[in-house]
Order: sequence, then C-alpha cells, then structure tokens
Amino acid sequence: MTYEAKDHEVKLYFYDDGPGIADIKQAMQRGYSTASPIAHMNGFGAGMGLDNIRRLSDQMIIESSPRGTRLTLIFKVGVKDE
Repeated sequence: MTYEAKDHEVKLYFYDDGPGIADIKQAMQRGYSTASPIAHMNGFGAGMGLDNIRRLSDQMIIESSPRGTRLTLIFKVGVKDE
C-alpha cells in the first residue's frame, strides 16, 4: 500500500500479486464471496468488502488480471458538497 495526500484529496493505492479477480462486476455485488464453507462457518467471507469500500470512498478504481489486482481509493478531504 502507498498513499498520496495533497490539496483536498487523499489517494490510497493497494497492489497485490495474487491470482486476480476473475469477474470484477460479480465481486462488487453485495454478499458475493469466494470463501470456503469452512471459512463461512467460522464467521468469515461475508462478501461485504468491495461493496463497502466503494460506498465509503469518493472514488474507487479497480483493475485486475491473473498477475494481481490494483485498487485505488480517492477520498475528498475538507470539501463541502453544495
């Protein structure tokens, strides 16, 4: 993870070199999870991650391939909606 803060904006950059996300549109759906049944039994894999991140950030950019995933989150700071 890296970040950039300037003016009225904070950008967070996340990178991984995992297997990537095969279907980003599907992964963005509330409740979607790739967790195993055992993970679900242990309270993990609720499928709320990407959907919640999108709703809480001002802008979310996600790119994925079999070589990994890049996620950029942008937050407006000190800017009032009119």
